[in-house]
Amino acid sequence: MSAPSLDTGALLERYVADWRPGPVTEEDDLSPAPTAALSAVLGLAEPAAAAGQPLPPLWHWLHFLTWPAQDTLGPDGHPAAGHFLPPLPARTRMFAGGRCLVTEPLRLGERTERTSSLVSVTAKQGRSGALLFVTQRFDYHQRGTLCLVEEQDIVYRSGALATQRPRTEPTAAAPPHDAPWTLPLTTDPTLLFRVSALTANTHRIHYDHPYATGVEGYPDLVVHGPLLALAMLELPRRHQPRKRVRSLIYRLHSPAFAGEPLGVLGTPSPNGAELTVASARENRHASARVVFA
Repeated sequence: MSAPSLDTGALLERYVADWRPGPVTEEDDLSPAPTAALSAVLGLAEPAAAAGQPLPPLWHWLHFLTWPAQDTLGPDGHPAAGHFLPPLPARTRMFAGGRCLVTEPLRLGERTERTSSLVSVTAKQGRSGALLFVTQRFDYHQRGTLCLVEEQDIVYRSGALATQRPRTEPTAAAPPHDAPWTLPLTTDPTLLFRVSALTANTHRIHYDHPYATGVEGYPDLVVHGPLLALAMLELPRRHQPRKRVRSLIYRLHSPAFAGEPLGVLGTPSPNGAELTVASARENRHASARVVFA
């Protein structure tokens, strides 16, 4: 028998009423190897950073990875249980966005301490049913100094079916290129597989086509939300290499699919930039605002 669908926010709140996981602290040496690997995946001529150099914004996602035992994964590929996973039946997960404040850039090859904590848990009623919004905070320290604070917003739903997902077909048309900063982004299953491996992302929508289309109701493999965010941050890194990102806010609006031509677009300002990922069918798959130090 399948798990029940929780179709109201009140029911969802009952499942998480007493769920308040405490903070967790971990350490990582920030090896330069993942940065070199992602640089190759993105087609950079050389690594974006080497040992002792500042890590580009959001590239810390390549570190503090966890690899749960294979038999602990759920049907979607994500861990079935975990310290910061809400205790919902038939849980599905969506990465919605986040915020990041960089007091001092993290440096590769240095011992780093990360403390993860729960900020908030809020149940809301969406068009397709009840949703649970979970915000998690990460504090990164190097040499006893708080260097970076990040918050991530994750949306969970319970008992969601493929038939509940609006069907949006990808297009082969090229996206518009009318912004001051532009960067084409072309994905294929190989690239998505490599990004999944580098970030220990086991969600099957990124590499398992029958699952993505038949179970979760997408028309094709889904491009990682974190990859869209990293692509947006490439614009200020390439066009304003001497300016340091002090803060950023990013949001994921609608999924993009493998093989779909995407354009990363940016409009600079004296103190930062407005960034988006667009396609011929969507003006905003993702958006971000960065502020320079």
